[in-house]
Amino acid sequence: MEFRVINDTGSMVGIMDRNGALSYARDNEVDLVLITPNANPPVVKAIDFNKFIYQEEKKDREAKKGQKKVGTKDVQLSLFIDEHDLERLKSRAQEFLRDGNQLRVRLPLKGRQMMRKEMAVKLIRNFIASLENVKIVNEPQFQGRVLMAIVVTDKSSGTQHENKTEN
Repeated sequence: MEFRVINDTGSMVGIMDRNGALSYARDNEVDLVLITPNANPPVVKAIDFNKFIYQEEKKDREAKKGQKKVGTKDVQLSLFIDEHDLERLKSRAQEFLRDGNQLRVRLPLKGRQMMRKEMAVKLIRNFIASLENVKIVNEPQFQGRVLMAIVVTDKSSGTQHENKTEN
């Protein structure tokens, strides 16, 4: 079987048979690493294996730097929340959404508050409506005694808003 042999600088050495490629690697005191097995002929690189592993890990680290982790942040309301507290939580929620996080809006009900489920749903819907450029992922629903909804930033409404200002 023949291989396309590349040296550690990336330049092509040539097409060699298996024994020729192994003797080339042995003469240069390096390892042969199979880079592209499906090519015709398969590509091998004559490089120190530890150096190869280090370069691959370095590429992975660089790729991870560009990625942004999206988390879920919580905002917890109460049924009888004051207007000022609601405004404070609204600004914090906007900040979470601006950072690219999902927002979970929670409203736990305690004791006799369970008799006021409609009031809780109305409060959570008004809170979500007061946020800018959001899309509801999970509608408000009860999970036990906690009313929960998940919202994210609506990308499409931001672009529509920009188009409206251009016209």
